[in-house]
Amino acid sequence: MPGIRTVLFTVPIALAVLGTATAPAGATHRHPGTPLTCRGEGVDPDARVRHRTEIVIHAPLRTVWKLQTNVARWPSWQASVKTAERLDHGRFRGGSAFRWMTPIPPNPATPATELEITSTVKQLRPNSCIRWTGPAIGEGLRIEGVHVWNFTAIEGGVRVSTEETHTGAQVDADVPTATEILRQGLETWLRELKTAAEARTDDRSN
Repeated sequence: MPGIRTVLFTVPIALAVLGTATAPAGATHRHPGTPLTCRGEGVDPDARVRHRTEIVIHAPLRTVWKLQTNVARWPSWQASVKTAERLDHGRFRGGSAFRWMTPIPPNPATPATELEITSTVKQLRPNSCIRWTGPAIGEGLRIEGVHVWNFTAIEGGVRVSTEETHTGAQVDADVPTATEILRQGLETWLRELKTAAEARTDDRSN
């Protein structure tokens, strides 16, 4: 597809993070081994685009979990999330759905637009794991994603592990590029989650 490399480099799909994200040395790293699961379900086993990474956050598990599951507040700590809304009410649970959007700047392949992502929670275990799926749609672009999160309490904090897969004509047309963009998005998400959670802990200690 003409121009798809340009589209992919301009639209970081995993979290729609604009630009290149570099994680702090040692903060995150890849895990090519056994896929993550939540209640026995994992990412798409047939997807060619996938990435797994993790980070240690020095904050209580309840703080990290609340930040991650309070979807409507994502724009307050994720720089690239323009809007986010729950499509259901009540506690965050299996079956919960949410829609979030991020801007896409103009480039030679597409005009300025927005990427709309609609996610549905398929599996969840409170304070332990989440698995959601759903499409990310922009002008000339559609990606189906499956995203798994694991939260493990450790001494001094929480280990957050995440794995995501993408499928679709655009990403399958350039797997190395799409995989690198996915890596950037996931590692940025973890870094921003860490910053937000640890800042809340610091505020309470002052």
